[in-house]
Amino acid sequence: MSEFWLISAPGDKTNLQAWERMNTVTSKSNLSSNSKFHIPDLKVGTLDALVGLSDELGKLDSFAESVIKKIAQYIGEVIEDSKDKVQENLLANGVDLISYLTRFEWDMAKYPIKQPLKNISEALAKQVTQIETDMKTRSAVYNNIKGNLQSLEKKTMGNLLTRTLADIVHKEDFVLDSEYLITLLVVVPKSSYIQWQKTYESLSDMVVPRSTKMIAEDAEGGLFTVTLFRKVMDDFKAKARENRFMVREFYYDEKELKCEKEELMKLASDKKQQYGPLLRWLKVNFSEAFVAWIHVKALRVFVESVLRYGLPVNFQAMLLQPNRKSVKRLRDVLNVVFKHLDEVAAASIMDPGMDIPGLQLSNQEYYPYVYFKIDLSLLDCS
Repeated sequence: MSEFWLISAPGDKTNLQAWERMNTVTSKSNLSSNSKFHIPDLKVGTLDALVGLSDELGKLDSFAESVIKKIAQYIGEVIEDSKDKVQENLLANGVDLISYLTRFEWDMAKYPIKQPLKNISEALAKQVTQIETDMKTRSAVYNNIKGNLQSLEKKTMGNLLTRTLADIVHKEDFVLDSEYLITLLVVVPKSSYIQWQKTYESLSDMVVPRSTKMIAEDAEGGLFTVTLFRKVMDDFKAKARENRFMVREFYYDEKELKCEKEELMKLASDKKQQYGPLLRWLKVNFSEAFVAWIHVKALRVFVESVLRYGLPVNFQAMLLQPNRKSVKRLRDVLNVVFKHLDEVAAASIMDPGMDIPGLQLSNQEYYPYVYFKIDLSLLDCS
């Protein structure tokens, strides 16, 4: 299960015994895999500042989560046919996400702990915002190239009535630079090939005899040339339409056809050149954003633990990975083990019918212990 619970309880002797009890029960019953989550001694500041920071960190948590989700989804879009390989590109500091989480260590170099908590929070917010801004710029450039290439490639698909003819026709198929003659291209259904051969010369006056030739064919029909005098062109088109022969509005222009081919090649080349550097940037910045997000989670646990359990700072954080089939049972065990931390909240959880003022003040789920969820399933883009 790719959902984790980051919880904390006071670190005094009584609660350390509660931790031991919880670990024993959860491991015996295979309710969850547990590991200690190490948060360094951060500067507390004033309680007023902590209350304000608690709200800011909640918003930053949601924002950082949305950014890493966008990056993960975009990696899936960029690697296209290899979407099953998305997960192997989602690493944090060079290791898989679960390993990073279960062995979390605060990055002292990036986020020095001697500075105020607000400064750390602002540094994290600035970093994640910059990553999101850069991603918008880079993805816009790549998406533009990709979109233009797809538009041109779509023209090479479809049937002979709609697809581009640039890669089908050749100069020798046409009578060019004639004041009087013109070569038309006509799409003829397969079932009408014999009828075409018998009737095309008589569809109008001034059709050049034996001038038809099939130059392409698909599952539905063939593309035929026919040469005639310019002045009967409209009459020929009308008669052809009556017989279910469709004249393509196409006039051979060597320069235009060359430009279309070159544009297709250029866009394909541009996309290929952009692909490698873009994917590398996405992988590096996914890691950066994910690491930042988990540091935000750690900050939230620290702030909420101080606000909930008071000073001096003394709490133990733990990371739990619930067994998918035992989520409710695990929650019940935690509520029983830690109900002494907040008897009123524990009672309301055990009896959902109780209406306790103040417990529904935020969208964050409330339990007797500090609790935050880390849901890695949101990164599943396969």
